[in-house]
This record gives sequence, structure tokens and C-alpha cells, in this order.
Amino acid sequence: MSGNIAKHVFVMAGTGSIGLIAIFMVDLLNFFYISALKNPSYTAAVAFAGSLGFILSAISIGSSIGISATVSRLIGAKKRGKARRYAATFLAVMLCIATLLAALNFIFSRQLVSLIGGKGEALEGAVLFLRILAPAFPLLCLVMAISGLLRSLGEANAAMRVTLSGAVCAAVLDPIFIFGLDLGLTGAALGTIFSRILICANGWYQLSKHDILAFPRLKEIKPALKAIAPIALPAIATNLATPVGNLFVTRTMSHFGNDAISALSVIERSVPICFAFIFALTGSIGPIIAQNFGARIFERVKETYRWALRFTLGCVALIWLIFFLNQNLLIKLFHIQGIGIPIIHFFCDYLVEGYAFLGLLFVSNTAFNNLGFAFYSTFFNWGRATLGTIPFVLIGFYWGPEGILTGMTAGMALFGTLAYFKAKNVIHNLHLRFPEALA
Repeated sequence: MSGNIAKHVFVMAGTGSIGLIAIFMVDLLNFFYISALKNPSYTAAVAFAGSLGFILSAISIGSSIGISATVSRLIGAKKRGKARRYAATFLAVMLCIATLLAALNFIFSRQLVSLIGGKGEALEGAVLFLRILAPAFPLLCLVMAISGLLRSLGEANAAMRVTLSGAVCAAVLDPIFIFGLDLGLTGAALGTIFSRILICANGWYQLSKHDILAFPRLKEIKPALKAIAPIALPAIATNLATPVGNLFVTRTMSHFGNDAISALSVIERSVPICFAFIFALTGSIGPIIAQNFGARIFERVKETYRWALRFTLGCVALIWLIFFLNQNLLIKLFHIQGIGIPIIHFFCDYLVEGYAFLGLLFVSNTAFNNLGFAFYSTFFNWGRATLGTIPFVLIGFYWGPEGILTGMTAGMALFGTLAYFKAKNVIHNLHLRFPEALA
């Protein structure tokens, strides 16, 4: 609650972004190697499968937020025994739910891919990819939970190393399976599974050093859910908004063929890596805002929010320049063809800067969540995913693929701006809403 805010925010976000890049890199490497086969149907298949996979990832991330936040609070309250029991029990429940979702994903994969526009060879490839990956969905939940638990124990560096090991594994195994063994899409899926197994094994080893997991018990299910679900469920709801909105964009873009879907997938997989600093920024400023809010140092809350916005705008400006200067390299690296080429050019030239508004939304949502206004976070996220996506994308559809992306960006701009002004109002009036010392 003292010291240079700008330095604290920058360092926390910088270290956090490394772990996020490692997680996102696994998907990007998969797509990169598949695109090297120069078959638009294969790249479209991975794109369709990835769009549905993001839904499962959102559930995993939301669950991990719940378990890590609860364990952190219990450890801070000197209730380590309860933390061990709740963590183990909730993890067991989460794995059971993940297994059920994986089974549903396996059974209904064809219907799901068809629903978002998959056809022909791309449909068959996406179904194959999803069905191979389905049994590994519980592993994804375990990966996210382990990472969250390590962070709750103050082992941020260990969590980062664990996720990095998965990215390295994928980088090594993907080309072996895809090209060396000539397994194509099957090889890409197997590479992902083995990388998750490695992360789980490595993470479990790191967790074992801290003895943070007791043996799960049936009688602990109710109290564990009562403690963790109020945090996990809103986090899941908030995290689901973006992939749900992206599913609609994918379905609309599918009308323009596999080349358009491939270009969209390059964008969707490049953006999280390039803007990992912003995503990490939202996670790093949360504790800073919460600590100063609890101490009623509202001026430092304002300063933290302002610096987060400045770093966001600076990051977007830098990334826009990188995309602008390297758009031809991007097209060449991922073997973009046909209508996908002008889509990439249009995005790099005109739309990357629009992610500044997404940054405003994310930073504002973090402020809402840590100041006791989580409702606004869910509202603005789902507002962007629905009212900020569907009508804008439908209007943009009449101007082709570029119009779809422009509509999506316009929706981001609208809800990012609204969230910014609301967050600014909330922070400005903190001294009026909380005049007494917080317990």
C-alpha cells in the first residue's frame, strides 16, 4: 500500500504475461503446424474446434479463480486445514463436472460444429479433433486449478514454469506427430494432450511440496461449494461471455468459406499472445486495488486505475505497430489463402487499435470486481458479447468479412467506453459510498 504504483503494476503484469503467453502458445503452435499442411479445411477444422474449446477453457478458468481465491483467503486466515479439505473436495467435484462436459462434447461434437457453420471436410476434421481432445478436458481443468493453487501459495514463478513446460512440450511434439508420424489433425490433438499431461504432472509435483490437498470427502462437498461457488460461478459467467460472442462471429464468418475462417482463427489466436500483457495487467492490479480499497486509500485506487489505462493504451499502440509492419509475414507464416489475405491486411491496418477499448473493458471490470461491484463486470462482459456483437456483426455482414470484423470492433468500442465511464464514476465516488473504515 506504499511505493511506486507504476513500477508495481508494470512488474506484476510483466511477470504474469509470461505464464499467459505459454498457455496461449500451445493453441497457436497447433494452428501454426496444421497451417503448414496448406489445407484450408484442416485449418478451418482447428478453428471450429478451437472456438468450442474456448468455452471449456472459460469454465476451467472461472473454476480456478474460485478455488484459488478461497484457498488464499483461508490460508491468510490461518485456516490451512480447511483450505486443504475445501481445495481437494472442490477439485474432485470440478473433475466430475469436467468429465460430464467432456462426454457431452464427445457425443454432440458434430451437432455443435454444424451449429457454428462447419461443413464438409472442415466439419469432419473438427469433429475428429474435438473427440480426441474430449477425454483430456478434465486435464485442462486440473491444469488451471494447479496454476491457481500455486499462485495462491505465493509460488507465481513455479506456476509460470509449469505452464512454460507445456508450451515447450507442444513445440517439440507437435511437429513429430503432425509431420514425422504423418498424423495431421490427430497428431495436433495428441500433442495437446501430452502437453497437458506434462503440465499436470509437473504442477502436481510442485503442489506436493506444499501439502495443500487433503483427501476429498463427501461430507465436505456442501461446505466447499458454499465457500467456493459464490466466487467461481460469477467468474465462469464472466469468462464465458467472450467465447460465446466469438461463436456467433465464427458462424457468421463461415458464410465466406474456410479461407475466411482460417484468417479469423489466426486473429483469434494471435491476439491473446500479443495482448497477454493487458490480460496479465487486469490480474495484477486486482490485489493492488483491493488492498488500497480496504485501507480506504482511495487516491491510490484512482492512481492504480489511471496507470493501468496508460499501460493498456501504450501496449495497444506498440502491438498495432508490430501487426502493421509484419502483416505479410503473418500471412506467409500461417499460409493464409484466398479471401483470408485481405481480411488479415484489413485487420492489421485498421482494427488492431480497437483492442484499446477491450483493454478499457477488462481494466474497468477488474476495478468493479475488487470494489464490490461485480455485477457491472458481468453486465458489461455479456453486454459486449450479445448487444455489442450480434447486431453489429449482422450489419457488418452485408459488407463482407471486413464488415464483420468492423462490427465486432464497434461493439468493443461501445461497451469499453461505457465500462470506462462507469468505473471512473464508481472510483470517483468511493469516498461517498464508503465513508467509514472497512471491516
